[in-house]
Amino acid sequence: MDSLSGQCYRMVLFGARKTLPRFPGEVQSEPRAEKAGESMMRIATRGSELALWQANWVQHALRSAQGVEADLVILKTEGDRVLDRSMASMEGKGFFTKEIEDALLDDRADVAVHSYKDLPTEPVPGLVVAAVPPRAPVNDLLLIHRDRADHSQQPWPLAKGARIGTSATRRIAQLRAQRGDLEVVEIRGNVPTRLRKARDGTCDAVILAQAGLERLGLDLSDLLVVDLLATGFLPAPAQGALAIQCRTKDAETLELLQVLHDPDTATCVDTERILLGLFEGGCSLPLGCIALTAEGRIQMRAAWLKAEGDLRTCTVAGDSPETVAREAYRRLNHP
Repeated sequence: MDSLSGQCYRMVLFGARKTLPRFPGEVQSEPRAEKAGESMMRIATRGSELALWQANWVQHALRSAQGVEADLVILKTEGDRVLDRSMASMEGKGFFTKEIEDALLDDRADVAVHSYKDLPTEPVPGLVVAAVPPRAPVNDLLLIHRDRADHSQQPWPLAKGARIGTSATRRIAQLRAQRGDLEVVEIRGNVPTRLRKARDGTCDAVILAQAGLERLGLDLSDLLVVDLLATGFLPAPAQGALAIQCRTKDAETLELLQVLHDPDTATCVDTERILLGLFEGGCSLPLGCIALTAEGRIQMRAAWLKAEGDLRTCTVAGDSPETVAREAYRRLNHP
């Protein structure tokens, strides 16, 4: 058995990982004494429900662990404004991050909170990812309207010709590789909006990341929920992880943020993002991967759609993120 499709997947899904603490944080601290004229820390974030949950988690965690008070600076990004086109059809990168990073560079914010999978691999001069908290579940969930379920079909209980809502090229490639009969319906919007597409009949099912669903605490009891990772369906690089960013020269903020950092999560995410960078791709690249650490070694499984109908997969193990990512890149390009 592929070590990443068996026990390691179960480890990720069912608790062998650190979890983000609920509010308030698990470590309590007295509020930091403010210096004369000192203002509160400013945390830049998008305004979606999920982005606000993530920023509020950081806000509460800093207050609990460091006694730091912070305000949220809510911004709208290009990805929030343009909802009538798929991500694959939009030129450039950083659709959900550029305006947030600009706020750091312009000193309108001190900290930025990103879904790490949205952050381009090219570093922005003057900014650094100061902390990567423990990762949430990495897997995608297939959420099926119960009237369109067909348990005779494999690997997923979907009726033939069912309409699946997603706009991610990675998900589309893996869907078609395993169920060519399914119809893909491109959908955009925040998590509740996309979830509603499965409930109101716009789609027979939708695919969403478990991390976002968990963080928002959404009730899925009316839908049939299928864990796609258990069927070998790989997530986006850095899925389920947060990136907490600040200015490179802001030594005080860098130090304060270290309490939120999880080295194991950072190692796994670094491995996945190095592979993404080797492909010179962004969040619209048809690449899925997951890296895990065990006994000082890194294991990664990856899938890449090189061309229509040519979905390539590999599993690699090694001692460093760079080594593992480069070997995966080599195998995917030269199987």
